[in-house]
Amino acid sequence: MPQQTVPVTGFDDMNLDPAVFSCLEKVGYTTPTPIQRLTIPHLLAKKDLLGQARTGTGKTAAFALPLLSCINLDIRRPQVLVLTPTRELAIQVAEAFKTYGQNLKGLGVLPVYGGQSYGVQLNQLKKGVHVVVGTPGRLMDHMKRKTIDFADLFCRVLDEADEMLRMGFIEDVEWILERTPKEVQTALFSATLPGPVRKIAEKHLTLPENIRIQSQPAETNAIRQQFWMAKGATKAHGLVRILSAEAFDGVIVFVKTKSATLSVAKNLESNGFRAEALNGDMAQSAREQTVDRLKNGRIDILVATDVAARGLDVDRISHVINYDMPGQVDPYIHRIGRTGRAGRCGEAILFTAANERWMVRKIEKATRQPITEMHLPSPKAVNKKRIADFNDSISRTLESQDLATFESLVATYAEANDLPMARVAAALARMAHGETPLLLTPAKEKKPVLAKPKQKKTLDANQTMPEKPPVSVRQMDRTPKPAPDLKASVSETPALIPLRPGMERYRIEVGECHGIKPGDIVGAISNEAGLESKYIKDITIQPQFSLVALPEGMPREILRLLKRTWVRSRQMAISKCA
Repeated sequence: MPQQTVPVTGFDDMNLDPAVFSCLEKVGYTTPTPIQRLTIPHLLAKKDLLGQARTGTGKTAAFALPLLSCINLDIRRPQVLVLTPTRELAIQVAEAFKTYGQNLKGLGVLPVYGGQSYGVQLNQLKKGVHVVVGTPGRLMDHMKRKTIDFADLFCRVLDEADEMLRMGFIEDVEWILERTPKEVQTALFSATLPGPVRKIAEKHLTLPENIRIQSQPAETNAIRQQFWMAKGATKAHGLVRILSAEAFDGVIVFVKTKSATLSVAKNLESNGFRAEALNGDMAQSAREQTVDRLKNGRIDILVATDVAARGLDVDRISHVINYDMPGQVDPYIHRIGRTGRAGRCGEAILFTAANERWMVRKIEKATRQPITEMHLPSPKAVNKKRIADFNDSISRTLESQDLATFESLVATYAEANDLPMARVAAALARMAHGETPLLLTPAKEKKPVLAKPKQKKTLDANQTMPEKPPVSVRQMDRTPKPAPDLKASVSETPALIPLRPGMERYRIEVGECHGIKPGDIVGAISNEAGLESKYIKDITIQPQFSLVALPEGMPREILRLLKRTWVRSRQMAISKCA
């Protein structure tokens, strides 16, 4: 169907509930975005809807505002169900419902996701809620336990359906839709419409209104895009060097995983930058406080994942750095759209490898702008920037501070110790600057401070290293090893798939007898590790356990997280196969 148009221009023309409409001014909404202008009237009219729009277009308000306007507050049972791919998005959407419904007395909104205690969710369900926002896995558990009742449901929303497909949740989504009332209104939102998502729309939506909001290449016109080819230097080293030479205000560094937010932020801090991490493991209040520190200038750099940064809008962002290459063009456009606002120029820098040049060309085609190659700044360029910053800080202090007391103390100290004032000033500057050297030298550059590797154990003088014949991976796979029944080794698997180059095999302590499916494994690992499903290979499910191949060198922090991750009501307890 062609894109629909509606004869309304503002929120005051949309017949929203007065209590909902009254909160719009508080949250700063004056003019609806295109997706809101086209969607809200159809949802208020109880029509099914298929919406195509990327993240950042105001999509959440497009369905939250009309659905809140239709809720019966006297019925304290779920009336709206929103399915999201991740717990971070579930929390964000639930917070949006609470914000837009802050004037609806007694409104109950419950985010339902794995990793949170069942007790907390059960207590809120007993008290009564009107809106449930959940991830497929935990929602299925509640439905199987019969702890949630959808008898009063009037609308189902599938948010970011293509992302749920990518993470392996589409079968779970189908299961939920089959077991919720079919005659209710249904809205599906997706940035793209791959085959499985289109099939769900055809099966579960009735004569839907089709809304499509296309990304506008002009949105990136105020942003200069560059890429750095990471060769001969680590990305950590390159990030420090680039930030040392760039004149920036606020920066967002995008990485793929939660563990990377911590390691990259720590590395930046160790090299003198005011940086903090933003990821889904943080409590909502802690995330809000971190963003406030960035807005207020108490920190300058935020290291974040895509999901944790959803809805992030900070005026002072001058640079966006894609430390990890996004898997698709739309996330890249949405990332860099956080800079270059209000008529200002923005800077977008993309870290890439030689085998990722195809993605650079794809982005250029989508944005209709060239992405120029940049080279690592020289020590001379870094030093020039650092000296300029040093001089600026002195000038600002001289202009804005009363220095009379300190001036007297310094003069007295210099006279008492027979020292020139410049020497004393240098000592004070050294104290203020800290341990990190101010200037780089070509002979010895300051490398990023990284964690020291564990030292290998050395042999005593009387010990000799036992010789071991080389054994290939395939030989190891075929070597039988005895093991307990519930801890069967990989070699006991009768139909073991040969490992692909660059992959390692892991064992998960959840198997066929627990009802696990390949999609459960893909979804759990993708959600928790931030790993795209195309890198999760060769899943073999056995009665008591399962096997999966993951890329070599998975970070220990990710593996520790996966050990505690729940799937099919059991912890994965993942371990690397011998």
